[in-house]
Amino acid sequence: MSQSDLPYQLFDADNHLYEPPEALTKFLPKKYANAVKYVQVDGRTKIAIRGHISEYIPNPTFEVVAAPGAMEEYFKNGNPEGKSRREIFGKPIKATPAFREPAPRLELMNELQIDRALMFPTLASLLEERMKDDPELIHAVVHALNEWLYETWSFNYENRIFTVPVISLPIVDKAIEELEWVVERGAKAILVRPAPVPGFRGTRSFALPEFDPFWKRAVELDVLITMHSSDSGYARYAAEWDGGNQEMLPFVTNVFKMMNEWAPIRDAVASWVCHGALFRHPDLKFAVIENGATWVPGLFEQLAAVYKKAPEGFGFQDPVAALKKALYISPFWEEDLGALADLLGADHVLFGSDYPHPEGLAEPTRYIHELKDLPEADQALIMGGNLARLLKV
Repeated sequence: MSQSDLPYQLFDADNHLYEPPEALTKFLPKKYANAVKYVQVDGRTKIAIRGHISEYIPNPTFEVVAAPGAMEEYFKNGNPEGKSRREIFGKPIKATPAFREPAPRLELMNELQIDRALMFPTLASLLEERMKDDPELIHAVVHALNEWLYETWSFNYENRIFTVPVISLPIVDKAIEELEWVVERGAKAILVRPAPVPGFRGTRSFALPEFDPFWKRAVELDVLITMHSSDSGYARYAAEWDGGNQEMLPFVTNVFKMMNEWAPIRDAVASWVCHGALFRHPDLKFAVIENGATWVPGLFEQLAAVYKKAPEGFGFQDPVAALKKALYISPFWEEDLGALADLLGADHVLFGSDYPHPEGLAEPTRYIHELKDLPEADQALIMGGNLARLLKV
């Protein structure tokens, strides 16, 4: 599709960079120097968090990666032949500078006809779950990552690449400090894990009153909250059924886990209203990225049923209406985008290609074909207008 064929600019809500090893270590205080290590195992580099080797990302250096869009056929037609992940991914490629640095990435975006993009880290999604019993360490490592992200990419590169720094919430004052640090340096969106918040006395919902000072400050700073797919800690529930004790391994087939794949984001979104944060902070806006949308109708139906039976539990405020006001979703390209637009409104749907991950689209502009039955005005909103409005760019 040539540039002249595009009737509107594209603002991609789901692009990724690949972090080098120094992303987690360069700015880490000396007292935590042993918390993150890259080690050799049978000739391959692995990441070790506090001495425990993780297989969450098989190749954490990202020197070679799966080709962008390698899984398109898998998501479109399934896997009737039962191919292995290695067979589905195909031959890996060397990571290019465009996956690592902003200037080459901007050139690639021009080729791909992406005008602007939210840029998420990749390796960051493993951090919090593997440090959940040490909140101070979580905050230190997250800040080190954000310092590297700012130094290498900035949080706003030429008003076209908007990197998304991570904010962890265990210690509220530290979370507010980190929020102010990234916003002062140009961040327009932040990444909060869709999971219970680890703490000194166990975990709890991010939507409890304890975290109200953080959400109040986020509203004051007018920053978009994003919740991207991550390791939300739910592998422990599958392990209780499977009889194992493994960490989350996203590239290993586990059909029981696949049956509950969207439980983390479903619970996270429900928590916003069940624990009241959206009612106490009605101006909050949050975007759900790379979590699909198949879980949304069922969640809305169940919330409506619970509200009918126990309105007092929501302070007599409609939870579905609150979510429809605050929630923005970037669905997968293979889903029923028209149905989601009907449910949420086209002004709450965001285009996201997941480029350059294998799960995404090799050619992000092809997303437009999935919207061909929608009015062009709605297409323009989904493909970029909505996100531009949310970020005020």
